[in-house]
Amino acid sequence: MARIEGVDLPKRKRVEIGLTYILGIGRSASNKILKKAGVDPNTKTDELSESDEIKIRKIITEEHKVEGELRSEVSMNIKRLMDLGCYRGLRHRKSLPVRGQRTSTNARTRKGPRRTAVKKKGGVTKK
Repeated sequence: MARIEGVDLPKRKRVEIGLTYILGIGRSASNKILKKAGVDPNTKTDELSESDEIKIRKIITEEHKVEGELRSEVSMNIKRLMDLGCYRGLRHRKSLPVRGQRTSTNARTRKGPRRTAVKKKGGVTKK
């Protein structure tokens, strides 16, 4: 099983698809990497030779920001927006949609499950 950047590539999948399991690498980036390494995109991941694996690993580490480094950069960018207090930062702080989506009916993924208001029975209590 091929292991690149701390991610186990799935067995019996084409290398072109397998590389997309690494955060920061999509289809086009995986095709460019394979072309540069001289590996056939239709090769299965479990059929990769050790030398091909090393070539792919070298290209990824030199030219692409992936996994931990990418996650930390994205989180630092979000933190910077929140510290600035700009509109996007405020939306992140309140955990609301950032890119202009409507919130009156949708946005359940971002807002979380609905919290219904609970009314108390009875009126004003007297002493």
